[in-house]
Amino acid sequence: MLIDTVAWVLIEEGRILCARPRGKEVFFIPGGKREGAESDLETLVREIREELAVVLDPASAVHVGTYESGAPDLPDGTVVRMACYTAAFRGVPVPSAEIEEMDWFSYQDRERVPPVDQLLFDDLVDEGLLT
Repeated sequence: MLIDTVAWVLIEEGRILCARPRGKEVFFIPGGKREGAESDLETLVREIREELAVVLDPASAVHVGTYESGAPDLPDGTVVRMACYTAAFRGVPVPSAEIEEMDWFSYQDRERVPPVDQLLFDDLVDEGLLT
């Protein structure tokens, strides 16, 4: 089984924005699952508007990478695919809809996110973008 997701990479001062959904203990890179035949960018714009109440500029989006991993809380054989993008935005990110909390994570916080997110953290620290 494949869980197909898209995520928004927002880095400021060497830290990446992460969000914790209501009722969960783990933080995630903001974003979510594709609905129907949505493109990556359509999914990204919709999810970030719902989760963080900001409007992304799809014309400014840049693909950072696509990552795949299993997860300990998912059935064996399940793979999470996360296509990651940066993008300019309007507004101020605030927890909205299903998001209870957001925080800025450094590489030291790597263990607080799921395995697929950890792969992104590894690349970002290798590129000198994450402290």
